[in-house]
Amino acid sequence: MIVVDTNVIAYLYLPGAFTVAAEEMLAREPEWAAPILWRSEFRNMLAGYLRRGALSFDSAVLLQHEAQALLAGHEFELDSTAVLELVRDSDCSAYDCEFIALAAKLNTTMVTMDKKLLRAFPKCAISLTAG
Repeated sequence: MIVVDTNVIAYLYLPGAFTVAAEEMLAREPEWAAPILWRSEFRNMLAGYLRRGALSFDSAVLLQHEAQALLAGHEFELDSTAVLELVRDSDCSAYDCEFIALAAKLNTTMVTMDKKLLRAFPKCAISLTAG
């Protein structure tokens, strides 16, 4: 099991430059986990696509449901103290630190394309394109 940043989930469902890398990661590591927060972040991404006319409402709803099905049973609440300790020790947002805290809790890696997270947490954050 790996923890995936919301941007990795988005790359899987919203075609772009890193979609193939996300598909390959899913084939190698089919169990993806994330903090519950990912749902709101992903909905916000879908909202942007809706507002730009790049997705229909029905497509956005379908993608949200597909992503939720992928992560079913692997969504986690986190201890606020653990998240705030990571915030204290880095320049990352509390949102981003939730993903790192979950990776620590599950004793696994966190996959992202967020350069700030990759720099701040090189022991547990790995790039989607690292291969």
